[in-house]
Amino acid sequence: MAKRPFKRIQKKKRHGATFWDNEYAQGGGNLKLSIEESEDLAKFTRWLSRQTEGLKLQQGAKVVDVGCGNGRNLIFLAEHFNMSGHGYDISTAAIAQARALSKDLPLTYAARSIAEPIPLPDTTQTLVLDMMASHFLNTQERENLREEIFRVLKPGGWLFMKTFLLDEDLHTKRLLAEYPAKEPNTYIHPVIGVPEHVYSEADLISFLEERFVIHKVYRSHKHIARGKARKRRTISVYAQRDPYQ
Repeated sequence: MAKRPFKRIQKKKRHGATFWDNEYAQGGGNLKLSIEESEDLAKFTRWLSRQTEGLKLQQGAKVVDVGCGNGRNLIFLAEHFNMSGHGYDISTAAIAQARALSKDLPLTYAARSIAEPIPLPDTTQTLVLDMMASHFLNTQERENLREEIFRVLKPGGWLFMKTFLLDEDLHTKRLLAEYPAKEPNTYIHPVIGVPEHVYSEADLISFLEERFVIHKVYRSHKHIARGKARKRRTISVYAQRDPYQ
């Protein structure tokens, strides 16, 4: 009996919000999704707690997370610092998980694009998180989001931002060469199928300093072994709205 010819089954590609819905709802397997807080955020809160009394996170403080995923970082802040907050994410599946995980915590969520204006009053937030989120926006959208973050933060409020780092990252160099997008330092993500921007440290600091005071910058290791990249480099920035603005 003749053997049937081998036919490779192609996985259905999902882009943008559909990709993230699949990751959260069905465990798509492309990314490792955790319900534990980010260690980089925990490190930021430890640093902030060592500052003067007026800079500490206190009960009654408010936080907004643009690109909150399953809410893990908001949950951490609510449980450990008695903060209340809002989380936004493009994935309805992620928001459903966040609501289920948050239980009776003072956190609210909405499935929406972070390219839209933040639906919160001026100068009402103590902390804004932008963690691996705004790099999916184009240049004008990133600038608009920066202005919205500045608007909703109280004078003296904080922005904790984490994103991919261009400097000395072999993966990024390859992605920019193989999947270039129209804007500088931007490629089309080969899995998600959407543009993804990556900053050099100098460009990110310049971008944020137009509105914020930079207190700390942390870069991940180069993650290179035997001339090959192991994983992407990231950069975390502790930025503050001027207390006198």
